[in-house]
Amino acid sequence: MKHSLTPNPDTQQTALSVEPAAGLIVAAAGQQGPELALARARGFAEPLIANETLDSGENTLAHADAVAAILRDVGGSEAMQAASYLVHACVHLNKPREVIAKAFGENFAALAVETTQLMRVQRLSRGAAHSAHLVDDPAVQTETVRKMLLAFSRDLRVVMLRLASRLQTLRFHAASKTPVAPHLARESLQVFAPLANRLGIWQIKWEMEDLSFRFLEPDTYKQVARLLDSKRVEREAGIAQLRSTLEAELNAQGIRATVQGRPKHIYSIVKKMRGKSLDFDQVFDIRALRVVVPTVPDCYAVLGWVHTQFAPVDNEFDDYIAKPKANGYQSLHTVVRPRVAGSNLGEGLPIEIQIRTQAMHDHAEHGVAAHWAYKEAGAKGYAGVSASGEYDTKIAVLRQLLAWERDLSGSLQPRGELHDAGPDKGHDMLSDRIYVLTPDAAVVELPAGATPVDFAYSVHTSLGHRCRGAKVDGAMVPLNTPLQNGQTVEITAAKEGGPSRDWLNTELGYLVSHRARAKARAWFNAMALHTTVARGREAVEKLLQREGKTAMKLDDLAAQLGFKTADDLFEVVGKDEFSLRAIETVLRPPEPVLPPDEQLLIRKSRNTEKTPKGGVLVVGVESLMTQLAKCCKPAPPDPIIGFVTRGKGVSIHRTDCSNFREMSARNGERIIDVEWGAGKQAAGAVYPVDVSVEAADRQGLLRDISEVFAKEKMNVIGVQTQSVKSTAWMTFTVEVADAARLTKVLGVVAEVQGVRSARRR
Repeated sequence: MKHSLTPNPDTQQTALSVEPAAGLIVAAAGQQGPELALARARGFAEPLIANETLDSGENTLAHADAVAAILRDVGGSEAMQAASYLVHACVHLNKPREVIAKAFGENFAALAVETTQLMRVQRLSRGAAHSAHLVDDPAVQTETVRKMLLAFSRDLRVVMLRLASRLQTLRFHAASKTPVAPHLARESLQVFAPLANRLGIWQIKWEMEDLSFRFLEPDTYKQVARLLDSKRVEREAGIAQLRSTLEAELNAQGIRATVQGRPKHIYSIVKKMRGKSLDFDQVFDIRALRVVVPTVPDCYAVLGWVHTQFAPVDNEFDDYIAKPKANGYQSLHTVVRPRVAGSNLGEGLPIEIQIRTQAMHDHAEHGVAAHWAYKEAGAKGYAGVSASGEYDTKIAVLRQLLAWERDLSGSLQPRGELHDAGPDKGHDMLSDRIYVLTPDAAVVELPAGATPVDFAYSVHTSLGHRCRGAKVDGAMVPLNTPLQNGQTVEITAAKEGGPSRDWLNTELGYLVSHRARAKARAWFNAMALHTTVARGREAVEKLLQREGKTAMKLDDLAAQLGFKTADDLFEVVGKDEFSLRAIETVLRPPEPVLPPDEQLLIRKSRNTEKTPKGGVLVVGVESLMTQLAKCCKPAPPDPIIGFVTRGKGVSIHRTDCSNFREMSARNGERIIDVEWGAGKQAAGAVYPVDVSVEAADRQGLLRDISEVFAKEKMNVIGVQTQSVKSTAWMTFTVEVADAARLTKVLGVVAEVQGVRSARRR
């Protein structure tokens, strides 16, 4: 095998690139026994990690040896123990997954790499929280726990490796008497220990709690430890006598029982003292026995005998056999007092007795590890669990992990002096989220109270739109049923279709997730927009047919009107926010304007009795053909002046028109006085006027300005818009009967949001 050393920028350590040489036979995990895999994994990792240390200061190889031993003690397979070495070897390999897969099999590689990645995420999360001084912030703790939960849910082996590794880190600090960072001890107590409890691995749970508590509250820990030691001789003598007496009596009754003293754990004692405001002598489980018998009927037989020989303490009996704890724990718990004074236990002192079968005891000590038998990697890798069904067992374990999330708030204990702390109220940090499962056992995160419709939208938007029914844990349920942690949800969907409008009714409770509600609302908005655009397209196409412009490209028409696309034009037309007259103005070419220096031509009207067109009278001449100049668009009561043109009669300009000033300077003889007429035709006349608007561009600006003209009963017959760098310039051509009234309307336009100026051109 060839080895080449190259720097790895991610780890800042020397990385080993492993290349199989020609003829090398690499034994896959499926071709080797578990003992061989364990030995080969240690041999593979030893040259890489033997001389390095972890952040804690512990030698990495020694740490891996200890983790493997912890896994063996709690029932982990030798294959899982082998992974404890491969995890630490990953950081030294350029391509860890490929190298480990070739040497040990894909499942070893997946486990090692995934655990390494999780360790890195945890390290980064702790570092970020510590640097920001937020380690006590429940929100930060919540995010850390969620990341761990999602990673753990994929493979229980990762859970076991991380629990064992953390326990060994605490053991090392305790043995070497080196301090532990508070955030690491707190994480162990508030996250890892509750996880071990949920999985029923009591052996790891109690030791991790005691060690974490020892580092977090050393004074309180030492105080309780001294109280335990002060009466140890007297207490242990009485317990030994009662243990032998109880075992002999039960055997005489024909019950094969093993009786032993139960370990006393400082953290559990402190929790009970704080939670129930008890003194040390009032904690019953300081004096405790455990009775292990073959069968469940034997458990109840032992309970009956104990209650005849001792006086039961009121409200101190729990039947966890008939009603197991959420993590599967089963046992009978009772607290009794001696009926006869004078025993070595002290007169009337209570004692706790736990009664269980051997199987219950194994589960209480090792939890799920007692039931997991990992198979060596084969064609399909680790099958997972040797139980009635792989899927059922996986679901059961996932539900324990999900339930552990809810338990987290209960693990946060108040601090302070031993007797000063009140009841543990904890923090309901994760009550806003739930985790449910797909039929393939994938975990989906949802807000609390989420429904099957929320679940469908979370999986895929299309599935949400087409959702028509749902099964929860195999049973059909209404679509507005609130989901619970750990449930399996299966969606029945139509081939096509959309959501129901009832889903947007908050009172009906179909959608809780804001994201899912937004997706459903977007679907309806898209459908409404489609209808509006279709209506607008139909109106525009009919107009093009009337004008004989069917060959005109719709996108070009939209561009001339200031719209980016034809659909944008159709939308505002379909909403009646844009006048079709504006489109007609673009479709009809303007009349040509004759140059000012054309020869003079005055044509008298045949009907001298009629008022000239536009209601304009030429002073001193009975009747002349007149036209309003398009350059300045005069309207009453604007001061006006006439300019005689060739072939078009008199062109009427405003006296302040710049074009008129230029023409009159060159051809002063063509100027003629005019005035607004007062006839019936003039009284009903309207005049086109151009209005220039400058505004900050925004959606709906054109609609808002058009609404002002509509309310003021001014007909808009033309609109031209241009937008450059978020500034819109608009020119509206409106019909007015009195230009003086336009000033008031422009004042209203100027008050529209975003409008900077509105003036007549």
